Amino acid sequence: MSRRVVRACLVDELQPVFGAALLAEYEDVFSRDELWLAAKVGKAEREAVLNAFLSRCEWIEVFFAWRPNLPDESDNHIIELALAAQAQTIVTKNLRDLKRGELKFPSVRILTPIEVWEKLLCRH
Repeated sequence: MSRRVVRACLVDELQPVFGAALLAEYEDVFSRDELWLAAKVGKAEREAVLNAFLSRCEWIEVFFAWRPNLPDESDNHIIELALAAQAQTIVTKNLRDLKRGELKFPSVRILTPIEVWEKLLCRH
């Protein structure tokens, strides 16, 4: 399902946003060869997909740290990026941590890729 959501971003059905902290996180994950041992694509193909995805993203600078106090401190930047971008939805498989912040933002939905597909993309 995640591939379908990425594909929707690549064809402008969804508008993804990125900021400095999220970019650093993606670059780190994409560079860890041990995470991709079972993948059918090599490093060059992964980089090409990431670059294509980034070309569709709106770059957002985060100027204010909300500090929602998520269980994993390193996830706070995702909420802050969504708020700075005035995003309506965060797409993640990490619901457990992102929904457990002390500071709540009801204007931002936190959905899994499957939920995004069912609620936003399947109706096309």
